[in-house]
Parts: sequence; structure tokens; C-alpha cells
Amino acid sequence: MRVVNRKTDCKRAMRATLAFVTVVCALLILPSRSSENTAGASIDFAQSRTQWRSSGYGSDDSVLDNWQALLQRIESLDDREKLNQVNAFVHKALNYKLDSVLWNREDYWATPLETLSRGMGDCEDFVIIQYISLLSVGITDDQLRLIYVRARIGGPASPITRAHMVLGYYPTPGAEPILLDSLMEDILPAGERTDLTPVFSFNSSELWAGGAGASAGSSTARLSPWRNVLNRMKSEGVSFNVSR
Repeated sequence: MRVVNRKTDCKRAMRATLAFVTVVCALLILPSRSSENTAGASIDFAQSRTQWRSSGYGSDDSVLDNWQALLQRIESLDDREKLNQVNAFVHKALNYKLDSVLWNREDYWATPLETLSRGMGDCEDFVIIQYISLLSVGITDDQLRLIYVRARIGGPASPITRAHMVLGYYPTPGAEPILLDSLMEDILPAGERTDLTPVFSFNSSELWAGGAGASAGSSTARLSPWRNVLNRMKSEGVSFNVSR
């Protein structure tokens, strides 16, 4: 396993921001697919470049060229190869950095352009770009979840845990999810990530908590950081074809 040496205390402030979540959800729970929850996202890269310039991110927007070329290249590939290539792109484009260093805040969910323009981000910034990328190349929303976890630090017996976020891909309903993680470049099944304890998960429309598998409601209504970053993405050319 190739592990990236990065700080793991990426989300201390999430406990305060998301304090209403108090139960541990089962990571293997997947919402049933329906015609109402399979839409993806699209990225208008012309608008992205306009927003890049107007935001003062500099004249070098080659990372947007690379991102667009990646998405065009992998659109016809199978899902696992899409995961591999999106994961590799994000790990190459970004260095891990805490919000307190980047934004002088304990917790800030950055848009893709905000993250790519700096070439740095923390766990949820990695996940957000991976999520948007995979949606835009045909992986459906009901196959993806942003998963809030407790990451165990110092081995299986360690009592020390830190708040963290990973992206889960579910090949089929009820399947074991495959996890993309800012802390390592390997993409592994959830069963091999014994260091992670799931707390809740969400996508562009719904949030799940607890062990029953039922939706806990709208993710954008329940999670203000998620709602805010999705709204800010609109000016960057990201649009969703799903009711939220």
C-alpha cells in the first residue's frame, strides 16, 4: 500500500459544524437507484476560465486544461478506470494542507476552482473535486457518497481518532463501496479500511445516518457547508441535473 505522509487531523471543526449527527451509519448501506436520483453534473469550462480570471487566480489556468482533457479522455472508459484516473489526477494536482493554513479558518469547504488555483486542499476538498469529476463522466449520483468518518490514528488498537472525509463508490446496490482518500493514493474496498469508522454520508441530494438505510432528508437542507459550496460552484460553470 502506498501511503501519502500527510497530517490526518483534517476536520476537527466538522464536529462543531455537524454536531447534529450522533449515530454511526453502516458504510455498506446504499440508497436504491431510481430515475429521480441518477443525474450527474456538467462543467462549462468556458465559464470556469472566465471565473478563474475574474477571481484573480492568475494567468496560468493550465490545470483547467488538464482537468477538461482528463474528463474528455475517460468518459468512455469503465467505472473502475474512471476512478483510477480521477484519483491520480487529484493526487497529482493537489498537496494536502489544512484549512487553518489555507484559509485561516478551522473549516472551509472550497470549490474546485478555489482548490485547483492553490494546488492545495484538505480531505473534503480532494473529495469534492473527485465527486464532481466522476459525476461529469457518467457515474451516477446514487453510486457516490461523500462519507464523514472517524479515522483511527496509530493502529487498530489506538483510542485516538480524527474527523475525516472520503469518497465512496458503490458499483451496484448493496455492494461493498470502494473508497477514494486524500490520505493515500491506493483505492481500496471499505472492508480493508479498518482504520475508518463511518458516521454519516451524503451526495448532492440526500443524507444518510444511522443503520436503517433510510434517508435522513435533504443534504443541502441539513449541511450548510455543503449547500454553500454547491451554490458557489454555479459561478464556476458546475451544474447539477438532480433535484436538491
